[in-house]
Amino acid sequence: MKIEKQIVESVVAAIESLYGQTVDQSTIQLSKTKKEFEGHLTLVVFPFLKISKKNPEQTANEIGEYLTANAAEVTAFNVIKGFLNLTISPAAWIELHNDIFADENFGFKAETEDSPLVMIEYSSPNTNKPLHLGHIRNNLLGFSISEILKATGNKVVKTNIVNDRGIHICKSMLAWKKWGENATPESTGKKGDHLVGDFYVLFDKNYKAELAALIESGLTKEEAEAQSKLMAEAREMLRKWEAGDEEIVSMWKMMNNWVYAGFDETYKTLGVDFDKIYYESETYLEGKDKVLEGLAKGVCYQKEDNSVWADLTGEGLDHKLLLRGDGTSVYMTQDIGTAKLRFQDYPIDKMVYVVGNEQNYHFQVLAILLDKLGFSWGKDLVHFSYGMVELPEGKMKSREGTVVDADDLAQEMIDTALQTSDELGKLDGFSDAEKQNIARMVGLGALKYFILKVDPRKNMTFNPKESIDFNGNTGPFIQYTHARISSVLRKAEEQGMVLPNWINPTLEISAKEEGLIQMLSEFPAIIDEAARMFSPAIIANYIYDLVKEYNQFYHEFSILREEDQDKRLFRLTLSKNVAKVIRHGMALLGIEVPERM
Repeated sequence: MKIEKQIVESVVAAIESLYGQTVDQSTIQLSKTKKEFEGHLTLVVFPFLKISKKNPEQTANEIGEYLTANAAEVTAFNVIKGFLNLTISPAAWIELHNDIFADENFGFKAETEDSPLVMIEYSSPNTNKPLHLGHIRNNLLGFSISEILKATGNKVVKTNIVNDRGIHICKSMLAWKKWGENATPESTGKKGDHLVGDFYVLFDKNYKAELAALIESGLTKEEAEAQSKLMAEAREMLRKWEAGDEEIVSMWKMMNNWVYAGFDETYKTLGVDFDKIYYESETYLEGKDKVLEGLAKGVCYQKEDNSVWADLTGEGLDHKLLLRGDGTSVYMTQDIGTAKLRFQDYPIDKMVYVVGNEQNYHFQVLAILLDKLGFSWGKDLVHFSYGMVELPEGKMKSREGTVVDADDLAQEMIDTALQTSDELGKLDGFSDAEKQNIARMVGLGALKYFILKVDPRKNMTFNPKESIDFNGNTGPFIQYTHARISSVLRKAEEQGMVLPNWINPTLEISAKEEGLIQMLSEFPAIIDEAARMFSPAIIANYIYDLVKEYNQFYHEFSILREEDQDKRLFRLTLSKNVAKVIRHGMALLGIEVPERM
């Protein structure tokens, strides 16, 4: 913030003038003054006591007197123990307001040639089922973190690794072959990912029935699992796939293509995208090669059964299997292979994996292995470990078909937004097409905001009814405020008011208006903090606080009816600044804000 920078420079001058010593700017701690005290910014004076050789109150008073006499932006001060509370002049706030108004990309840093390249992996779906509520949190977090890192000047590549091979894929394929009767998305009218997911559930249903019959005949659970013909068929199908059997590979390609088309629809609805998609069917062999290379270099070792392992006891962990005795790979091998291909494709400086917290150990091991195998970013990779998301009813299970489907949830949110908006009279006078578009923005905005406002590292419960509320800390409340500001600006334009590019700093403004400008000025620092913490929640809650503050201002002060023209035009430009920061902040969350509601 420009004002903070000026004050820091003035404090350096004050220390030199008062005590004859030069201090580094990094030792100067400025923060927003707490609401219960008078002032805008607070300086902590404790670091200067050795220099001043005086008590905290004396030191704070001396620095305060110097600043009011020599720094034009400081008009008054008060001291609370070792804290110096500074009051900033209205002129300084208006100048800052003018700077924000002039900068259409306020808060965002531009990418340069020297910007680091950050690759972010998110989504990571399996091709045996549609995306569900857990995937929604993953996708929204991954996309938002990508946008936030872009806003801080990083080059960003968004990637997805699709889990398109393995026994779980073969279960869906086998069920389709046995009981599908050549069903297709076209013949059934179902999205491809839903159709394939139905067969995954069907396999599990028949497998459980088979096990129940075997146990009923006197076998133990373990014996029944070992004698399951269905599971044996699925394993045989996987073996044939890995051997390149033409019929199996053809069926696999057909069903996967159905799923990809379904995924694309869901991604489009959620407003997320990717720069590059990798497929496990293409990466697992690359991983195998990299592990064998590590074996030759002594990074790994081989057991008598030909399985390949990494000894991580030196890092306080255990021995990790990388290749089974029959040469088949494990998940870790696949991740190494994907890393190899990515490193070939892009000059990665930092790698961020958006994966749930149940995989914490996996990524701890992966970081060590990638470093040992020669990837420069290996040991510094970021596992963005987020918590699970549930519904009020509890946990979900894909095999049993009890998951909350992403498409169904998105549509339910849009339908609820349409119904709620209609009941509140917020869509009166709109065409059906406009109503549908606003309902889409509000419904998806409610979903995204409710999920992203929570600290991503925490488990959360998603409550659809609570998320769609037009009051409180919700997406619709913020969207409605943006629409309200847009309406005020439209009316001003209709009345012939032309907004100036500059407000005279001599204008008298209220403490509430100064507070709003101060909040707006914090936006760049908020983005920086969100990027550093990998937390969209920091932006979400900042935007909510800004909107709350603006709504208080809106109810307390006249805007269009203000008789003083200079104040009226200032309040309009201030409103436009607030709308711009709302729009930018919500865009970082992947949320659209309507102009009308």
